[in-house]
Amino acid sequence: MKGQALHIIFLVAALLLIDLYVLSGLRGVSKKWLFLKKRPFHIWYWIASVLLITGLIFVVFVKMGLVIRLAFVMLFFVVFLFKISYIPFLLIDDVRRLILAIKNRIFRRGVSHTPLSHTPQSDISISHTPLPAIPRSEFLMKAGLLAGAIPLAALKLNMKSGLYDYHVIRRKLYLPNLPKAFDGIKLGQISDIHSGSFFNKKAVRGGVEMLMREKADFIFFTGDLVNSISDEVKDYQDIFSKVKAPLGVYSCLGNHDYGDYAWWPNAEARRKNLDELIGIHKTMGWDLLMNENRRLKVDGEEIGILGIENWGELSRFPKYGRMDLAVKNTDDLPVKLLLSHDPSHWRAQVLPQYPQIDAMFSGHTHGMQMGVRTEHFQWSPIQYIYNEWAGHYHQGPQQLYVNVGYGFLGFRGRVGILPEITIFELKTGTDPALKKHNTT
Repeated sequence: MKGQALHIIFLVAALLLIDLYVLSGLRGVSKKWLFLKKRPFHIWYWIASVLLITGLIFVVFVKMGLVIRLAFVMLFFVVFLFKISYIPFLLIDDVRRLILAIKNRIFRRGVSHTPLSHTPQSDISISHTPLPAIPRSEFLMKAGLLAGAIPLAALKLNMKSGLYDYHVIRRKLYLPNLPKAFDGIKLGQISDIHSGSFFNKKAVRGGVEMLMREKADFIFFTGDLVNSISDEVKDYQDIFSKVKAPLGVYSCLGNHDYGDYAWWPNAEARRKNLDELIGIHKTMGWDLLMNENRRLKVDGEEIGILGIENWGELSRFPKYGRMDLAVKNTDDLPVKLLLSHDPSHWRAQVLPQYPQIDAMFSGHTHGMQMGVRTEHFQWSPIQYIYNEWAGHYHQGPQQLYVNVGYGFLGFRGRVGILPEITIFELKTGTDPALKKHNTT
């Protein structure tokens, strides 16, 4: 606890120093912008900075509604991006001012040591008069403002371009107890379709065609077919009905599929909506798993596919999932693969209570639809809310994969975190990367 407190103190101190440095630059943007030098602006600047820092601390360390968390994180991220883009111009200007100050001091010393016998008083006045402050460069400060605005403008421009930029991510999934008959079999995963957000059927169809070209042997869909109501998917039902695989398509429900975020005149109407959505899964040929399991058989050998209803650790997300029902009659199966929409379920319940689950497949986070994701590095503001938010995770013999979603929700944009189609090649044995890590 003491170490955590020190980390918070250092973080706050660093953020305040950054704010102080940025403010020093804003004061020198233009002689005509007098309001930047006046007390009211400084007061409001510091109020806003303190509120953002306080909000960030609360987001990380205090439980609160996800919408509030995301709003604070997004706002902090956008403001911080501006500051980080502005700071290099401040540094360049400070180097310029330092060089000028040194030159002025050297020149001053040269003047002070020049013999002036006829005016001895001149030496005294020159050597003791303080050097005038070197003002900031208006050009550099305005260039810094422009540089800070460019990333924000780029975010705005690139948001829509990434919405349908589907990417196939290929992974080898090593399972020590995987029967030999399943070695080399391909598993596909998509998640978070959110059909109520789509506005380009051609692009959506293109993504499905990409998935089908991968010729997966079986496919998982890990929840959130709609935003709120079942009718949203009807315009796209024909497209997603084309998602087929020889060994089946298996699906689970996400938090948005229950209609919890829509207004209903009564409980019966809400239940009817859910029943319609369940029927749509069936019509499309998807095997919807609601706290139940299936046995997948290849050449006389079997593995288990388990699926639960939504189970989210954060208080605003429902806990409809029943793991006790999903694992029923699966003790004899050598491998169990779990579909569970919310990745927080893995650490909160699966790891401590269900060690027999070999791998869990989730979605839900969308990677916040903003961040950086490469083969060896990933970052998004969502990581301050979810421990596991994108990609492949291991803890002991158990694994989790979080797909960042096929669709989008909240705002029409994706920056850096692109829509994902995941293709796994199942392999018998232990991941070589883990072996290497354990021996070093």
